[in-house]
Amino acid sequence: MDLIEVIKSRHSVRHYINKDIEKEKALALKEFIDECNKESGLNFQLVLNDREAFDGSMVHYGSFDGVSSYIALIGKTTADLEEKAGYYGEKCLLKAQGLGLNSCWIALTFNKRSVMDRCKILKGEKLVSIISIGYGIDNGKPHSGKSIQVLSNVKDDSPQWFKDGVELASIAPTARNQQRFYLEYKGENQVKITNLGGEYSKIDIGIVKYHFEVGAGDNFIWID
Repeated sequence: MDLIEVIKSRHSVRHYINKDIEKEKALALKEFIDECNKESGLNFQLVLNDREAFDGSMVHYGSFDGVSSYIALIGKTTADLEEKAGYYGEKCLLKAQGLGLNSCWIALTFNKRSVMDRCKILKGEKLVSIISIGYGIDNGKPHSGKSIQVLSNVKDDSPQWFKDGVELASIAPTARNQQRFYLEYKGENQVKITNLGGEYSKIDIGIVKYHFEVGAGDNFIWID
């Protein structure tokens, strides 16, 4: 299964079975996370079997159960940290999906103290979010979203690469499925993405950018 197929087949999962992640899969995921950290300067960490991270009132509010493993998204506190965490977090999430694991972005509904106790967070760094990983009771379900015409200035005569990029961006996971972004083809090979605001929108922008890049390939450049 190629990356585009992985993206299209992946859905958020909140309910998991009690099954450990195999050592081979955990090692492959950790190695991928390490590569992303090296490329980005982030400090993502894979944590296995931490049930306390998903124990508490906020967790029950978020309707999570049966999960004990996650990727902690950590990095230096900079202006672009949330966007980078979204971008590279989605890369790691999709790697997990490709390994046969299920996942879900989690912003608030986890035991933050337990995660911080299990992770090594250096001075000047911040825990942005976590991504649950494991074996779901099912593979999740797709959610309805906004049309590509609402999310972008796509037209019938837009380049095919732009259409492909917008299509994948339209199924990117965003907080509360808010999809608060707008993609614009600016002529030649230039694309602009606008953050329309909203809760966790900076993380969402990073996620959406990665999806768009996978769909559009090397045919464009981002502009401000």
